[in-house]
Amino acid sequence: MKQFFELIHEDKNTGARAGIMHTDHGDIPTPCFMPVGTQATVKGLDQTDLEKLDAPIILGNTYHLHLRPGEDLIAELGGLHKFMNWNWPILTDSGGFQVFSLGAQKEENGQGGLVDIDEDGVTFRSHLDGATHRFTPEVAIQIQKKLGADIIMAFDECTPDTAPYEYTKEAMERTHRWAERCLAEHRRLSPNPSLDKRGVALPPLTKRGTKGESKQFLFGIIQGANHQDLREESGRYISSLDFDGIAIGGESIGYNMEATGNIMNWLKPILPKDKPRYTMGVGLAPSDLLKVVGMGADMFDCVAPTRLARHGMLFVNTDSPLTPPFKKEGDALPPLMKRGTEGESRININNAPFAKDTGPIDKNCDCEVCAKYTRAYLHHLFAAQEMTGQRLASIHNIHFMLNLMREARQAILEDRFAEFVK
Repeated sequence: MKQFFELIHEDKNTGARAGIMHTDHGDIPTPCFMPVGTQATVKGLDQTDLEKLDAPIILGNTYHLHLRPGEDLIAELGGLHKFMNWNWPILTDSGGFQVFSLGAQKEENGQGGLVDIDEDGVTFRSHLDGATHRFTPEVAIQIQKKLGADIIMAFDECTPDTAPYEYTKEAMERTHRWAERCLAEHRRLSPNPSLDKRGVALPPLTKRGTKGESKQFLFGIIQGANHQDLREESGRYISSLDFDGIAIGGESIGYNMEATGNIMNWLKPILPKDKPRYTMGVGLAPSDLLKVVGMGADMFDCVAPTRLARHGMLFVNTDSPLTPPFKKEGDALPPLMKRGTEGESRININNAPFAKDTGPIDKNCDCEVCAKYTRAYLHHLFAAQEMTGQRLASIHNIHFMLNLMREARQAILEDRFAEFVK
């Protein structure tokens, strides 16, 4: 098999990177935006939609798939690719961020009992039925092995930005110890050849095949919150281990872009050039993707494009006609939109001026929604609360992000990324 990651070119003026990741389910050109399919589905879309959009890779959520329907059932039914009828690459997270989220709930509601973290792992109660579950680094790898994703993540502890320095350091060091345990478990499970029930080696996977087991690539995760010394220490430690790729995690990444920029600047001279770099959770706005690409990131994911779409927020190029969203006092912001939207390139299709607008969502977009439907029709669908409106909006937003990355990659290859961003 080819080397997992190839760095094809670095933009001479910015250091932005164009590369390619080789997996048994297909090649992934970078930089790439990865649509999030939390529960084995990208909300509002089916796999035919995603294939038409030419999504090179999608995400699944280990925590949610463990709770429902369970990794054992998915493995019994042929693995995640076969279960959801998606024959292209998949990345699964480890559940670490969900541990952070449950811990945040515990602090906010004061009830406790949702999650308990110790040296060996995490005990938590399901948000579905209250049942108790236990994740350790080994269990997180075992679950992802059963799911069968092409790229899997080490189990980490994601501390809130407001956590005291000493606890953040303690959690970071625990993440480092867990990283070593994840690597050991990954090695223990990975050498097994793909065998049929008689012990005979199966043919290697073809690009769209599902026979046998596909090779899995494991990423480590850098933590340390917004402390430069901790981030640099974590960056050096995780980079020293035998991971296939390096992820930058934490509450701020993608949520606070100023802090994200600072963290990326601290880590840039530390991160190995020959491994893909994954900024987890980046993608609330198209400009966020361009910012981290310019700082050397290769991969990113975010639920925002489809979540915003379900609220009627649609990405557009800046020379398309805009109406300022959320101008009136009291206008509610959808979840994940605490950052200001002024000047961002998106429209709120619910706004009254779009009721008679016969233009496409974006005059410069070549997605099938912009080719076939008007803003007036989308406005009507949202006013009538028709599910089709949310689906069409989601198709457009995902296309926008994927196409932005295709254009960014071409600009990097031609050493004009800075000009492209402007």
